[in-house]
Amino acid sequence: MEMGLKLPLIHLRTSPTTKFYVISYNKGEFCKYKFPARIVSEQKFPFKFVRQSLGDKWKLNDISASSIQEGMNTLLSKTQDFLNEVSSPLAKSGQRRKSGPEDDFGFQVMEDIFMVEPTIDRRTENGILSFAAVICIEQFSRMNELTGKKMQKIYEALVPESVSRDARDLVEYCCFRFLSRDNSDFHPSLKEPAFQRLIFITMLAWENPYGDELSSMPEKTSFQSKLITEEAFVRIAPAVSGLADRPTAHNLFKSLAGDQGGISLSLWLTYLNELVKVYEGCKSYHIQEFPQLSEERILCIGSNSKRPVLKWEKNMAWPGKLTLTDKAIYFETVGLLGEKKAMRLDLSYEGLQVEKAKVGPLGSSLFDSAVSISFSPKSESDTWVLEFIDLGGDMRRDVWYALLSEIIALHKFVREYGPDDSDESLYDVYGSHKGKEKATASAINGIARLQVLQHMRKLLDDPTKLVQFSYLKNAPHGDIVLQTLAVNYWSGPLVTGFMNTRNKLTQETRPSNESPDSRNHVFDIDGSVYLQKWMKSPSWGSGASTNFWKNSSIKQGLVLSKNLVVADLSLVERAAVICKIKYQAVEKTQATIDAATLQGIPSNIDLFKELMFPLSLTVRNFEKLRRWEEPHMTVAFLAVFYTVIVRNLLSYVFPIMLMILGAGMLTIRGLKEQGRLGRFFGKVTIRDQPPSNTLQKIIAVKDAMRDVENHMQQMNVALLKMRAILLSGHPQVTTEVALMLLFSASVLLIIPFKYILSFLILDLFTRELEFRREMVKKFISMVRDRWHAVPAAPVVVLPYENDESRSVSPLKETGNQEKPQGSQNGVKPR
Repeated sequence: MEMGLKLPLIHLRTSPTTKFYVISYNKGEFCKYKFPARIVSEQKFPFKFVRQSLGDKWKLNDISASSIQEGMNTLLSKTQDFLNEVSSPLAKSGQRRKSGPEDDFGFQVMEDIFMVEPTIDRRTENGILSFAAVICIEQFSRMNELTGKKMQKIYEALVPESVSRDARDLVEYCCFRFLSRDNSDFHPSLKEPAFQRLIFITMLAWENPYGDELSSMPEKTSFQSKLITEEAFVRIAPAVSGLADRPTAHNLFKSLAGDQGGISLSLWLTYLNELVKVYEGCKSYHIQEFPQLSEERILCIGSNSKRPVLKWEKNMAWPGKLTLTDKAIYFETVGLLGEKKAMRLDLSYEGLQVEKAKVGPLGSSLFDSAVSISFSPKSESDTWVLEFIDLGGDMRRDVWYALLSEIIALHKFVREYGPDDSDESLYDVYGSHKGKEKATASAINGIARLQVLQHMRKLLDDPTKLVQFSYLKNAPHGDIVLQTLAVNYWSGPLVTGFMNTRNKLTQETRPSNESPDSRNHVFDIDGSVYLQKWMKSPSWGSGASTNFWKNSSIKQGLVLSKNLVVADLSLVERAAVICKIKYQAVEKTQATIDAATLQGIPSNIDLFKELMFPLSLTVRNFEKLRRWEEPHMTVAFLAVFYTVIVRNLLSYVFPIMLMILGAGMLTIRGLKEQGRLGRFFGKVTIRDQPPSNTLQKIIAVKDAMRDVENHMQQMNVALLKMRAILLSGHPQVTTEVALMLLFSASVLLIIPFKYILSFLILDLFTRELEFRREMVKKFISMVRDRWHAVPAAPVVVLPYENDESRSVSPLKETGNQEKPQGSQNGVKPR
């Protein structure tokens, strides 16, 4: 443990009219004080000054009140000039509107953040520290009861020299060290305006830790105009508990940034203030109608005049109030006479699934604004169909679908990756009994963020991407991220000792679906243990899981906690990065498929023709060879073919074809990487269809359906004739076909295959010659006549029966079994 310097405080004497602003951090809260300097001299600062910060050549006896007053006046004047430059963009806009008390308060908070004595040297080996980096390092150092210079020395002593030179890692260390002191589900400092702005400045400092010049000229740019990039947001925001989840941080950034390309300070403060309101509002929920709610956390209540909730039962819609908790949903219907009826559906049951549904009167699917919650297999009696009406938009149903999916996915995650509540091994690992609470708190924070984004109208097209358990359920590599989350929630130091626990576990029965590679426990980066006994999910035995956990060690980073690693990534971050890359690859592939999916039958026919053009070209050239249109090419082809047959080289033909194909693909790849094939090589180009009105489109669809029907009829007739031949529908034809098959089998058994193939090629290439043309035509005409003479198998079409008549039909069939087959009523031979 690093301890702050125990040096005596320096009491400064200045003018009685001089005022100071001091930011202190005490028990998770920020406090701001404004008072004259004489009072400051009688109070203790919340942080300790370091003697060396006043200069190594200074002595305490040489310090005078006049020199201190002159220095403070100079510092205040510089700060005032900088704040004037910072507020200049808003001053121009203030000509159009008056500044409110919130703006004045925001400027005052920013002024308090800037009022910090820099103790760290801005000149470094890699460049000059930016103003944001200096503020971040100094403020977090004082919140850690140290100075920036002392914090830098401690950091350089803890990490290798190659890592300590990077100012970005120093920013991470100062920020993460303060954040590691709090283990709450929602960081209490997020309620403080100073901390909100400091986190914004930290992300700016992480993104640009170095400036251009040592003077303050580059820092005159207002923070109001700067934007946070995705990389900085994904790195810093999830480190603050409650702000973001690492698996979905990139989606949260896309949702907040929108088309701006980044997150501004005003948008950032709006998001945090709304998040605090939602988090505090969940605590104030209290409903007396449901006594079970005393053991559950209410997350959302859906019911008001503009946005009602309807529950559909037997084609009837009942309005009511819907309440979502971390374990169930409650629906309180209001009857025609005003009576209330409360219902509860437990969301922790196994096999529960939620789907988007369409509802409407009389069983119609008119309104696409409902959600269906049912068990698998589906049962109508246990299915809830809830319609979410939103007069102000169309995203309410999607948001509630994401909320319900997240709670169901949460309980599925706890069942698959967490130990049972009655498992005695929970007491062998310190803190593992709180794993379920941690997972639940993470889901609750995700739901709160989703509600904030809904209020800000900053949602993605698919809101399930913003809640981690629902997102990871279908994401590629998502099971590995769930494993890291399980290790993060349930792992901890062993209480009874690693060897004793391991010996006890090896004596127990192993599941049949468990991989032999998972015999050992899993360790997190801080040394905490996740027991092998808890690995119930089959995903632990996959090859991707084995490769990930083999390479899970930290190489050069500084581990402060499970979630906070300086100059490296935690296990959850590593798995989330891989999941993000794979998900982007899937989205890119799907985008190409969507772009290739054309609307309209003519366009798809043209695309099919264009894709089949190489094959049709090959068939066309082969027909030219067969018809002897170019005799020298035909002779050359036959000479090569018969040489292969005579030399017994048929077994090498297929491998050589594969080699030629592979070499051609590699050659095309190399030429394409060199840029010698052009940008448009490989793209499929077709002509668009001419413009047409609605009537012409209907006629075209009708003609296309008629052609499809004709082809289907011809195919069905051919299949029926083959069925008649195989089942002896026409005995004479069946005998002839059977004798021909027996003769062909005898020939294949007696004569070698190469001679048969030579005969078939000779027959194929001599059909169009003069001496065989008439004989071939007569043979084809005889086969066609014989085929047309084969009768099709009979088809029986039964009359239509609905669900009610099907239950009666077995009784009728038993009564008619003794009747002749020809006397059956309602049977039409075809």
